[in-house]
Amino acid sequence: MPQAGEYRNQLEATGFVCHSDLHSDICVANEETRFDTKALAMYMPSSRIMPQVRRTIQPYARKEDETAMKLVTPAKILRGNITPPSCNYNHDVPAVLFSSGGFTGNLFHDFNEVIIPLFITCHHFKSQLHFIVTDFKPWFVKKYDRILSHLSRYEVINPASNGSTVHCFPGAVVGLTYHDNLAINSTHLPEGSSMHEFKQFLRESYNLKIKHAAQIRRPVLVLISRRKTRVFLNEAEMVGMMEELGFQVVNATPKRMSNLDEFSNVVNSCNVMVGAHGAGLTNALFLPEGAVMVQVVPLGLNWASNVYFGEPSHEMGVQYLEYKIEPKESSLFELYGPDHPVVADPASIFSKGYQAARAMYVDGQNVKINTLRFRETLNEALRLLGHSTRPS
Repeated sequence: MPQAGEYRNQLEATGFVCHSDLHSDICVANEETRFDTKALAMYMPSSRIMPQVRRTIQPYARKEDETAMKLVTPAKILRGNITPPSCNYNHDVPAVLFSSGGFTGNLFHDFNEVIIPLFITCHHFKSQLHFIVTDFKPWFVKKYDRILSHLSRYEVINPASNGSTVHCFPGAVVGLTYHDNLAINSTHLPEGSSMHEFKQFLRESYNLKIKHAAQIRRPVLVLISRRKTRVFLNEAEMVGMMEELGFQVVNATPKRMSNLDEFSNVVNSCNVMVGAHGAGLTNALFLPEGAVMVQVVPLGLNWASNVYFGEPSHEMGVQYLEYKIEPKESSLFELYGPDHPVVADPASIFSKGYQAARAMYVDGQNVKINTLRFRETLNEALRLLGHSTRPS
């Protein structure tokens, strides 16, 4: 991505700038823009002597994934010496257009490809902007109302809600800026924002009271309880061991996690999170600073566990531990035996393609934790928090 100064200078000189990278396309205009809701087209009439622009953008930050982008409707941008449609509605703040299509519906993808990119793209507007949400999903706008309303003081525009109308703005952003998995690269932003500021933004949005884990006197552990895949087959035994170590255990079922307004406060009251690799660990964003995230790494998922949660954890302000299961702790061991490539050589399964590996290790595997070995990991979590440990 261009450095912030270069990006800003080009925008000031021409009134329009676009950027493309592996993950996303984004175009910005600081001059009159008219949006046709039926055509999903941004008209940017300009008298400047500049090349005309005719392009389409899929406004979702997962450009490299063909499966995701099949679920994202393109928006058109037309700029130059053109005759735009007449305005039905005039607005005095700019618009930001993005899609709630793609992989939304999965908490990791919601935050990774929409919420964090929205913060990167929009927080400097100080709530003075209109959101236009294509591939509009009412549940998405409802679920993330606290975030959307914190970033914009105006009602979200659903292009599909009222037929063909034209909204006119003093400028627009089409698409969202993406940096990395659950990450913000502050060197690309003139404001110097980072995940630290994003977590502060979340605390304000959800009225979270606890900023640092030291404010929680006793060890409180939230256990992400999966129900379909990567299930803890001996969860009751795990909870008993956790309680023996002195943890107050909060069981987080999918139903409980579905209400983000409430569950964000539950997580914020805990200083340890435990879960198998999966979207539920995204809730670590609501942990107070200095808390400990313990990721259980199922068979075959070392790379994904590290890239999606291990590496981003430091910037989230949480301490990170991982528990890599041994083959005997995987349900695949009993199903295939120790010498089958599924157990002995996961790389050979990944060589057959992502879908084959996903079916096996992501969708087809549960775990039975060795509680004696896992006890050591939780004792390390207690040490990181400054609490006394108990011998095995």
